[in-house]
Amino acid sequence: MTILLGSIADDYTGASDLANTLTKNGLATVQTVGIPDPSLALPDVDAVVVSLKIRSVPADEAVVAAGQAERWLRDHGAGHVLYKICSTFDSTDAGNIGPVTEALSTAAGGGVVLVTPAFPETGRTVYLGHLFVGTEPLNESPLKDHPLNPMHDANLVRVMARQSRGRIGLVDLATVSAGAPAVRARLDKLRAEGVTAAIADAIFERDLEILGEAALETPVSTAASGLGLGLARALVRSGRVPPKATAAADAIRPVGGHAAIIAGSCSRATLRQLAVAEQSMPVLRLDPEKLLTAAPDEISAALSWAGERMDAGPIIIAASATPEAVSRLQSRYGREISGRAIEAATSAIAAELVARGVRRLVVAGGETSGAVVDQLGIPAFLIGPEIAPGVPVLRTIGNPQGDMLLALKSGNFGGEDFFAAALSVMH
Repeated sequence: MTILLGSIADDYTGASDLANTLTKNGLATVQTVGIPDPSLALPDVDAVVVSLKIRSVPADEAVVAAGQAERWLRDHGAGHVLYKICSTFDSTDAGNIGPVTEALSTAAGGGVVLVTPAFPETGRTVYLGHLFVGTEPLNESPLKDHPLNPMHDANLVRVMARQSRGRIGLVDLATVSAGAPAVRARLDKLRAEGVTAAIADAIFERDLEILGEAALETPVSTAASGLGLGLARALVRSGRVPPKATAAADAIRPVGGHAAIIAGSCSRATLRQLAVAEQSMPVLRLDPEKLLTAAPDEISAALSWAGERMDAGPIIIAASATPEAVSRLQSRYGREISGRAIEAATSAIAAELVARGVRRLVVAGGETSGAVVDQLGIPAFLIGPEIAPGVPVLRTIGNPQGDMLLALKSGNFGGEDFFAAALSVMH
């Protein structure tokens, strides 16, 4: 298999978001979970998105894992590698966006890496290096209070500089609006000044197309899924990828079995989605503190509850809690311990539900999705149709449990009726 575009995603829901964007814009795409085993038969595709769980791990671990994935992608023909990050630039002053970006750039021979989390379709724009969520700067939006990586500075030049060794520059909107040649000239100028990475402004989809065209001529970029749109369209326009029908229809062939939803996200969007879903399907709300102090009992009770209801239709099991409740839990037990305990419990519940016949599974929350997919041992996904912006249906490839349909939802994605909408296209 020889691919044109490779990507390393720092979490699993972000990988699905990017794979969805690439597929919609003309690239046959597969999402793998980690570096594929040589024995795994992957279809012939234009792009591979390697899913990793490196957003919140120590920076040195993230650098090693990303480097291994980059080598695999280059060995399979990728001329450009996109390091896919969250559109809210989730990271701390220790990393991991800066350290991984620098390591990937060094491995590819250096240069200025174009960096942008912009994705106007989902309300993420960048102007003069500042990230906006809708009409609000990131640090004034509800997304500032991420439970693992709170973001209290909208100035991405400043944020990335704090976690990078090299200098960080800016490609402003006036330059982007002037077209890809102007962007390339700006990157050349920044490189001569000793800059190693540059935040790029983007307000409209056209800006992403320009940035994608410019970035494709460099070996590495760092961005949210929006730049994937630009890269994919640039490849198609170049004639290297002729327009083709995607495998979306094949990806949603019926699998039967039971349906379940597991929610670990504490975002306002997911909390609202749970409230809406509760009007039409049974919802069990787990006690997050019991998942730390009496996990076996809480898990056993949840499975008993599910066993009594699965035959009648979809069920929801949620460890989601309000930001205030999460803050109290983290204050008492520590952020890392709390997060890991909830991930372990929700993934254990999901695995047992699959063992009992669940074949259609929706998971809400990036960390929860990663834990569930790892627990199930799923090696790769074929990308199906889009449920909501950034969230496609995923069909398993090489799954030990047989064919399954999944949706992995970042906490902030989807409308109020997302859960019902997801199940309506998963049969």
